[in-house]
Amino acid sequence: MDPYLLRYFLAVVETGSFTKAANASSVTQPTLSAGIKRLEETVGAALFVRNNKRVFLTTAGARFLPRAKTILHECNLALAEVAQGVTAPVLRLGVLHTLPSQRIAGLIKSVRAIHPETQFELSDGTEQELLNRMDERGIDFALSIRRVEDDRSLPLYTEGYSLVLPPDHPLAGAGTVRGEDMADQPMIVRSLCEVLSETSRYFTDRNVRPPLVYRTRHDERALDIVSAGVGATVMPQSYQNGSAAFVNLEGFTPTRQIGLFRPRHELPQATRAIADDFMQQAEDYFSGTNYR
Repeated sequence: MDPYLLRYFLAVVETGSFTKAANASSVTQPTLSAGIKRLEETVGAALFVRNNKRVFLTTAGARFLPRAKTILHECNLALAEVAQGVTAPVLRLGVLHTLPSQRIAGLIKSVRAIHPETQFELSDGTEQELLNRMDERGIDFALSIRRVEDDRSLPLYTEGYSLVLPPDHPLAGAGTVRGEDMADQPMIVRSLCEVLSETSRYFTDRNVRPPLVYRTRHDERALDIVSAGVGATVMPQSYQNGSAAFVNLEGFTPTRQIGLFRPRHELPQATRAIADDFMQQAEDYFSGTNYR
């Protein structure tokens, strides 16, 4: 059973779509479909039920899922063990799509300042994708939203969300802006935003339907487009860099806590000491960084 077939299978489970899974796996949709068909022939059962909108696991697929994660984990662990024996230690870090890249880069620099030999393998993902990769042991740590108080993750900082305006916008100097003030103002949609539905409901409840002029998965690009004067958006406060005006949106109070999710498996020996320092550096680097 080829490991890449299991990766295709898990990508479909994660995304709920053959097309999205193909994009996530960097292959064409026919290639991924052929791989899934080959996997189903290997296990002797259909793994998915397909309809026009979404793909669902069959009963056999649901039984196969935890085994697939285990098999892929053992493959990843074997590769990591071999790599640790012949190359520099590797720390595999999953990063939430909606975290500022400059903050991630700063943390990595602080770790490499004390462990310059360390190599980082980075992967982006949604909350669920990162949790799945941790279950599969495809990553060692994850920087993501911490929703539950437990010992599996380390709280780093808490932040709210701001209305972000072009620097020359008439409301850019206001401390607080009402939702009603944004009527007919062009808006930019961050499609991966965790509070996208809350943002939409906030404006709808105020009978405000601003025109949408741009939709993007890339938060830094959204911020640059706001800075260019195209429109406004709602972003986590940690994105503040002086290029646009971050103001309070009256009555809009969602927050998120960012945490470092600890390994759920035993790390290769060469990585363990570095992992301990990485957790400490993460605490120190984000210490006092509460934006709320």
